[in-house]
Amino acid sequence: MSVKHQDVAQLDRGDLIRLGRVSRDIIADLQDAGGAYPACPTFSAYRGYAWLRDGSFTAEGMSRAGAPGSADRFHNWVAAVLADRADRVARIAQSVAEGAAPDAELLLPTRFTLRGDDGSDPWWDFQTDGYGTWLWSVTTHGRRHGRNLAQWVSGIEVCVDYLCAVGEMACYDWWEEHREQRHTSTLAAVYGGLMAAAGLGELDAGRRRAAHETAGRVRDVAVREAMDSSRSLVKWIGSDAVDGSLPAAIVPFGLVPVGGAVAKATLGRVDRDLNVGGGVHRFRADVFFGGGQWPLLSCLLGWNLCAAGDVDGAWRQLRWAAATSDADGHLPEQVSDVLLHPARRQEWIDRWGPVATPLLWSHGMYLILGDELGLLGEL
Repeated sequence: MSVKHQDVAQLDRGDLIRLGRVSRDIIADLQDAGGAYPACPTFSAYRGYAWLRDGSFTAEGMSRAGAPGSADRFHNWVAAVLADRADRVARIAQSVAEGAAPDAELLLPTRFTLRGDDGSDPWWDFQTDGYGTWLWSVTTHGRRHGRNLAQWVSGIEVCVDYLCAVGEMACYDWWEEHREQRHTSTLAAVYGGLMAAAGLGELDAGRRRAAHETAGRVRDVAVREAMDSSRSLVKWIGSDAVDGSLPAAIVPFGLVPVGGAVAKATLGRVDRDLNVGGGVHRFRADVFFGGGQWPLLSCLLGWNLCAAGDVDGAWRQLRWAAATSDADGHLPEQVSDVLLHPARRQEWIDRWGPVATPLLWSHGMYLILGDELGLLGEL
């Protein structure tokens, strides 16, 4: 049901808890037998594929929602996928160490088939944020549930080596756009992942040191070059635009501290420029399906508001996201109630069909924010 057809204020705590239960069940039911989380099983452009970024946030939701075994299986899958590419990453690292650009055909994809293969369909593939997000996710999950991280270390090693080689390079952003830019949210994910890995005793000292040093360089560049005059983080270095993914630079990735001047300015600008009644747009120039509002970004902002002490604001975000669910409790990728560029919506429907629903990433983010607000203990 879309937001304009449902009064957000009518949703009570029981409704929100039920949607948390449905979200957990949807993710569990759709998880592939091999452990991958399909982005959306019905959407033509996503069918059969799993993203590390989407899946890592989804795994975090399941880790919090009383389904740690589901997260274990996802991390098993990722670790195996990456370990299988150890030789490929070694070749990339060698090229970079010698001062040469790595062969573009060697760069790892942003999405894999559910079997763990590189996809055969053309895509905007060089994105490093998913690799950083996975390092953060697997480390956070392992510590939360007392897992022995040695079981995933072969994949963690490859991931660290890859990010130390290419994590400072320009690449596509969260939205598969602007390959030529260095995106702040991507740099934040690389930073957060490498800092998580730098504290792992399961890694050898050389990798821990490389992770820490690379993370430090990434952060120095971001905080020096990725801000506007108001001290808000910006979409990419050299831009003055804002992006709905930027709160991730605060929570969970810790590029800038919660409650600091940069965090306050960034959240304030995202809320002011992109948030309409609890529904967050990706960015002002977004034409994808007309530029709608994304429940997962509403939950990301809510997660950050909660961390900053604005609990009422976090509840507003959660309720808006919940109100986008359909009669089966499925959360979409975006809704069209408030479009930035409505004339551009139909071209995407003609190209790929209706908006992706259910989007597992939306459900994962709902679980994360629900946990922050104390709902998951009642599932």
